[in-house]
Amino acid sequence: MNIDHSTSLSQYICKKTILIDDAGWGDLVLGVIIGALRLPEHKYMERRIPVSAFQSPNFEKKIYLDGAARIAQELVEVMKPDKETCFKICSGFVLTPIQKYLRSKGFFVEKVKISGELQEKVEKSFTNWCVEAGVPRRALAKEAHKRFFAILEWVAEEIELREGLVKTGWKSWQEKWRKEAHQIHLQKIAESRKRYFQVPTDENK
Repeated sequence: MNIDHSTSLSQYICKKTILIDDAGWGDLVLGVIIGALRLPEHKYMERRIPVSAFQSPNFEKKIYLDGAARIAQELVEVMKPDKETCFKICSGFVLTPIQKYLRSKGFFVEKVKISGELQEKVEKSFTNWCVEAGVPRRALAKEAHKRFFAILEWVAEEIELREGLVKTGWKSWQEKWRKEAHQIHLQKIAESRKRYFQVPTDENK
């Protein structure tokens, strides 16, 4: 397919649209979900970039971008776009290779803010992934800022086991949040011991 990239959207007939969004990029645990929704059929597909791509040394090498590039190829194979298909993609950094790949294949690509059905689907998929990994659903029900700290506390409860689920390649994890998690862990141990060894008073007997 040979599409003139100088052609404006008004000249380019879009009878079909494929929306692309991601979820999990800013979350402390696991990797990223990339989802695509083809309209008007509402055909949905999703793929995962594993948390290992966000851990050292892979994170520093931006291996997650390689994962996104592979997903771009699979997306074209599964969704089968044609010359009447427009792509509308969230501007998230992890989706950059997908934008580049689609443009290299001659497709019209537009950066947009994704909301509605696709956003709900990818967010739900990421939530389900977290639940599969053992994260309590109540921690995931909170708004983004509160959810981060709820998940941090969950990781801290058994940090030796759960740190493997964390995006440990983040500089903020290495310099701040890992220390914070260990402090929370020690605090919880101290509180537990205090309750266990507390001598009951006459009122509590």
